[in-house]
Amino acid sequence: MKVTLKNGAQVQGDILRERDDVLMLDLGFTVLNVPRTEIASQEKTSAQKLIGPSIAESEDMYFVEPGREPLAVDKNVLRVGEAVVQIQTSSGLGSGFIINKLGHVITNQHVIAGEREISVVVYRKKNGGLEKEVFPKIKIIAMNGFLDLAILQIDDPAASKLPFAPLGDSDLLIQGQPVFAIGSPLGLERSVSQGIVSVRARETRGAWSIQSTTQINPGNSGGPLFNARGEVVGVNNMKLAGVGVEGLGFSIPANLLKLFLKNRDAFAFDPRNPNSGFRYLSPPAPATPAAPAPSSKTPETQP
Repeated sequence: MKVTLKNGAQVQGDILRERDDVLMLDLGFTVLNVPRTEIASQEKTSAQKLIGPSIAESEDMYFVEPGREPLAVDKNVLRVGEAVVQIQTSSGLGSGFIINKLGHVITNQHVIAGEREISVVVYRKKNGGLEKEVFPKIKIIAMNGFLDLAILQIDDPAASKLPFAPLGDSDLLIQGQPVFAIGSPLGLERSVSQGIVSVRARETRGAWSIQSTTQINPGNSGGPLFNARGEVVGVNNMKLAGVGVEGLGFSIPANLLKLFLKNRDAFAFDPRNPNSGFRYLSPPAPATPAAPAPSSKTPETQP
């Protein structure tokens, strides 16, 4: 990669890692961190041009895509929007996203807790617009009440043709980094909200969460939090609600999601057991309790 700086200087090296704020180049004898604010242009060398665009790589049951190009939010929505779905149950709705070609969908455990009839709504680009497609046959694969995560599967051969979203590295998030969410707040499907990372790791209810200013409302539960590369860096699940409270949304880090996915057998769902999945007692409420994760099933989280 050849990088031209705003002062006219040029530097060339192999890309070790790309973040939204910095480009890490291997110069052979040292590693150089180049702030993106100082970059005037980037040009791939002839060797890199032969490689072509980034390719999704499978890791367990999810995908990562090294080298994805950062894009503006409007272009990212076009790139990843079809992988975001709406979760419908008899008592409410939430959001989710597809993670592979087998039709596995991630959402919050509280969105589908106690439900046996679940539908997934997918929005596909067709004929210059969006076409809604409902998949009524959904399997619950696993769920973890402590992390508030669940794995569903679309039980339909057509699931293999659905787009999926790659997972990013939540440990690379920094304060002030732009992020955005797509979901169905209050049933308003395919709503996009943007914000910044307030704190990368905030302790909430005994687990780590990403705190951001992205608007998270009931119905956003289970939806993805994206970075500028269109990678899922978090799963939206909670907000603080109250008079005068604004911009306090929380998301489960993508690295915790990866851990859950790799150990899903420990949380496998058994339809014969009404209490299937590990469940934990709620911890004592803090002085200023965080509202339960937002979904249309939890009216007490309404702002």
